[in-house]
Amino acid sequence: MEGKFDVKWIYVKDVPNNQLRHIKLENNDNKPVTNSRDTQEVPRDKGMQLMRIIHDYKHSTSIFDDFGHYEKRQDEDNARKGSDRKTWTNSGDNKDSDVPKTKN
Repeated sequence: MEGKFDVKWIYVKDVPNNQLRHIKLENNDNKPVTNSRDTQEVPRDKGMQLMRIIHDYKHSTSIFDDFGHYEKRQDEDNARKGSDRKTWTNSGDNKDSDVPKTKN
């Protein structure tokens, strides 16, 4: 199959693996669905079980709750890396002026 398709998110909620682990996939060596990888085919009956559990699960957290924390951490990492980086300058006062020189 080639091409692309649009996805409309219906749910964004955290459902713990222990809520889904009992669903085994015959087409994946009877491993729990939680051991599946992206693009794993899921038979219709198992997919319906998954969707029912996801729909009914009463969640108290969301991945969105963590975004602020991780954005702050990334900003701190970027600031730290920025102070560790060397600045490249081109002095232009020699015949190899196209070769970058480091400046600490």
